[in-house]
Amino acid sequence: MHNYLDFEKPVADLDSQIIELKKIGSGEDSLDVSEDIQRLEKRSSDALVDLYRKLTPWQKTQVARHPDRPHCVDYISRLITDFTPLAGDRYFAEDFAVIAGFGRFRGRSVAVIGQEKGSDTQTRLKHNFGMARPEGYRKAVRIMDMAERFGIPVLTLVDTAGAYPGIGAEERGQAEAIARSTETCLKLEVPLVSLVIGEGGSGGAIAIAAANRVLMLEHAIYSVISPEAGASILWRDAARAKDVAQAMKITAQDLKGFGVIDEIVPEPLGGAHRDKDAAIDMAAERVEAALTELSQLDGAALRRDRREKFLAIGRDLKV
Repeated sequence: MHNYLDFEKPVADLDSQIIELKKIGSGEDSLDVSEDIQRLEKRSSDALVDLYRKLTPWQKTQVARHPDRPHCVDYISRLITDFTPLAGDRYFAEDFAVIAGFGRFRGRSVAVIGQEKGSDTQTRLKHNFGMARPEGYRKAVRIMDMAERFGIPVLTLVDTAGAYPGIGAEERGQAEAIARSTETCLKLEVPLVSLVIGEGGSGGAIAIAAANRVLMLEHAIYSVISPEAGASILWRDAARAKDVAQAMKITAQDLKGFGVIDEIVPEPLGGAHRDKDAAIDMAAERVEAALTELSQLDGAALRRDRREKFLAIGRDLKV
């Protein structure tokens, strides 16, 4: 049974009818309701297609935050073999919001850095809902430095509402840690590919996404501030988040047009949460293609490619 979003109510109602009909048709003296079930399944599928063909930015935000959406640990589990996680920033502590280590992606040695939100109450608390403290970004820097030392490409998985804004994090240099991580991304002389798998929020996301190639799932979002926070600042009313989501152009389709991201990765019908394995496999194809392309460049060319990519953002826009 799916966790339906508010705008998916028409599909939820049809699926409920299908479940009831299947119960009716499962008894010994049951009626033959197979034709009715097939008819409703087609209506449900058509309704889902129609809904996801015209999602608003706010509806995409809901899909990007869906609790069943595949997270960093799901991608690592399915795609990375021999994964060896490394912990700690060698300064203060371990940050469970950032998972980092080395493994093999389709036979290729890679460093993996990802933000993990958690999938239930216990894991969400453990991973601080994917909001990293300074230690998480310093751990990311440590892994990137190691990857460069050994000539290993870096894959980052972006999924965060933003860096943790707590007092302790600020006291330990949150802004400096984010800036240092962003700087490290930009100066790496090994291929760096970033995949926005859910929510890319503000500097907390860009700190590990200043990459040669930025890929983004079809229904993910990427923004300078969350729609709710933006609405609170502009109108002192978080309920106007829908308006802000529309105005900020946070969808993959908008950002591809602006040159902020390089490629949109398709998702299964109804979002990645409806078929996690298929969603991850589709993303893996695009990641492999990007790594193969970038592997042809030397260190200086990779740095130049990254620099030119970010300097070019917005250059050709007509205002």
